Amino acid sequence: MFNKILKRYSPNFSLPKRVGSTLRFIIIHYTGMKKESEAIERLTNAKSKVSSHYFIKSNGEIINLIPDLYTAWHAGKSKWQKFNYLNKNSIGIEINNPGHDHGYSNFKKKQINSLIKLTKYLIQKYKIKKFNILGHSDVAPDRKKDPGEKFPWRYLSKRKIGFWHKITYQVLKKSRNQKIDIKSQNIFFKNLNKIGYVINSNINFSKKKNKALITQAFQRRFRQELINGKIDKECFLISKNIAKLIK
Repeated sequence: MFNKILKRYSPNFSLPKRVGSTLRFIIIHYTGMKKESEAIERLTNAKSKVSSHYFIKSNGEIINLIPDLYTAWHAGKSKWQKFNYLNKNSIGIEINNPGHDHGYSNFKKKQINSLIKLTKYLIQKYKIKKFNILGHSDVAPDRKKDPGEKFPWRYLSKRKIGFWHKITYQVLKKSRNQKIDIKSQNIFFKNLNKIGYVINSNINFSKKKNKALITQAFQRRFRQELINGKIDKECFLISKNIAKLIK
């Protein structure tokens, strides 16, 4: 699979050992820390109580932190479709990037190339569906922004990793910032629910705030040029197109 994959095991995992057939999701994160060395230290420090299965360094090197068949602590409180707390059903991949709080930057080409190799291997090995390749913000929109709007979801979809809509840029550009009625807004959230986003009231947020955060997560994934939490015709068309792809 790779010329070399490094190993630096983390103590932050759960027993018992998993069965490969229970692995349904790959969840992608950014580290959100200033220094790569600090991110690796945190993921391997028992006191932090966080980890992931893989870590992709800035130079493209891959570190295996937790064996696939053990549960890493990367997704936290999370929901997608009918699944809650996705750690037990997922493989977590951390990519070194300072994130929104420390000068969010473009992901490096070497990192993305390594990610493509790694995810293709995992997809084939565990028969993971393309609709189950997710970002942390997809499954925890009330808490997380990673991997964020600079993550190349469209590029990856062309390489059969994850999924993307099939609407031309020209059509979308004309639809941006065009208001839609309440009925269409309700259909938008039904589409998101079909895709996998869980629409419900968080104990810490109002229903309105919860919907705005989920809309932002959707935009970070599928309308990366404008993240404002507002539903316009462009968002509606994208949601409708993707929902049709879901079987």
